[in-house]
Formats: sequence, C-alpha cells, structure tokens
Amino acid sequence: MTLFLGLAMVFGLVFGGFMLSGGKMDIVLHALPFEGMMIGGAAIGSFVIANSFSVIKSSLKGVGKVLKGSRWKGQDYNDLLSLMFELTRIYRTRGILALDDHIENPSGSEIFGRYPKIAKDHFALDLIRDSFRMLSMQFDDKYATEDVINRKIKKHHHESLAAAHAIQTMADGLPAIGIVAAVLGVIKTMSSIDQPPEVLGAMIGGALVGTFLGVFLAYCMVQPISGRLTQIEEEDSAFYHVIRDIFVAMVAAHPPNICVEIGRGNIPTRLQPDFYEVEATQKELPAV
Repeated sequence: MTLFLGLAMVFGLVFGGFMLSGGKMDIVLHALPFEGMMIGGAAIGSFVIANSFSVIKSSLKGVGKVLKGSRWKGQDYNDLLSLMFELTRIYRTRGILALDDHIENPSGSEIFGRYPKIAKDHFALDLIRDSFRMLSMQFDDKYATEDVINRKIKKHHHESLAAAHAIQTMADGLPAIGIVAAVLGVIKTMSSIDQPPEVLGAMIGGALVGTFLGVFLAYCMVQPISGRLTQIEEEDSAFYHVIRDIFVAMVAAHPPNICVEIGRGNIPTRLQPDFYEVEATQKELPAV
C-alpha cells in the first residue's frame, strides 16, 4: 500500500509541478519510449550479467515483499511464543526424548500443527528443530548454543539481503546509464546540425530526457524499493532472534514462562504482544 501511495506522490508532484511551471509533456512523451528502452534495457541487462539466477529470482520475489510488507505480524509473534512455550514446557517436565516425535516429524505433530504459518517457514522450523537436536546430543552450554544459533541467523540474514543489495547496485548505476542515453541523443542531434533551431531544441530536449529518466528511476523508484526491502528483511529477522533468546534461556534452565517472557521482551515494540495477553494464551494451551 505504501508503495502505491509513494509512487502516486512522486509522479503526481514531479510531473504536476513540471506542467504547472509551464513545461510541455509532448517532448517528454515522444522521447520516453526510446530513452526508456535504452535505459531499461541497459539496466536490466547489467542486472542479469551481475547476478546469479537465484539472486535474480529472489529479487523478483523481493518486489513482491515490498508490495505485501513484512512476513511476520503481531499474531505470528504471539503464536511463536505459544509454540516455544509448549516445547519448552515438555522439555522441562518430560525431558528431551518426549520431544523426539515433534522434532523429527513436525508435519505429524499436534504442537506444530497448531501453528501452520510458522511450520511453513523452512528456516524458522529448521532453526527450532536443529536447536533441539543439538540439545539431544548433549550440546547444552548456553554460550556455545547462542553462538551457534547466531551464526545460523547471520548466514540466513546475509543471504536474504542479497536481493536488496542487487537492486541497490542497479539503482547506483541508473544515473550513469541515463547519461549514456543522453550522450547518444546528443550524437543524434549533432548529425542533424543543419536543421532549424526549433528542431534542434526538440532533439536536445529529448536527449535530456535520458538524463532525467536515469536519475528519476534511480532515486525515486529503484533505490526506495531496495531500502524498503532491506527494512522488511531486518524486521523479519527479529522473528528468528526471538527463537534464539527463548531457546538459550531454556538451556540456561529458566522456567518456561520466564523463557517466553525473555523472548517477548525482544519482539519489535509495534508487534509486541501484551504480557497479560501472552499469559492468557498460555493458560488456554492443552495440558502436558
């Protein structure tokens, strides 16, 4: 929603101001298809050259993320706290072996089945499962556990930002590509130097559309998309940090409700559920 609102403001105010100041859109509209083909073709072609297929694919998905916003909502964090509370409670009361069926077969687990959105996120699911697997292999040092989980989250976060970095690189190159298109327009104008001034003026104006288009696309469209995608990836990574904090607190032998409260305290403020809301949800969960 914010993407469309921002684009409406950009186009409306930029071109509206241009026309209100006496600017004529006919030259811009005449040159736009040709300049756009040169600039867009060069930008997209360079993007394809510079990135692997997986990064290109994730970049296209990244634009979809910008349209939809962050993956994790307030209710998802509440569900995560409930899921981790259930797993932590079983571990504290019945031991690690009681979790074996849930960890090794999450698709058949009643616990994971209550939280389908979390279960569908491969990294969140694998992070939880692998952490409990480490615990079952007597890897129970809280500092070493935190370090290992941090490394996994850092690796995932680095990979998830590849699309945003690729889009940002394209934004950085667009002004220069616009200059290339403008230079080609000037070359075309110089070959028609015998034409009357009004014709040459229109040709020079068309050439300058290339410079305008490159800068406009870079700073008013592509770079903001890259920035918003980076912001979304940062927001979504907080979800995995909550898993880490709860698990490390569990390894440190804190009670399940304390582990969950430690995790709740690190949820982004605007998405953070109320203490009493979390407590009420825990009371509604099935008994162990």
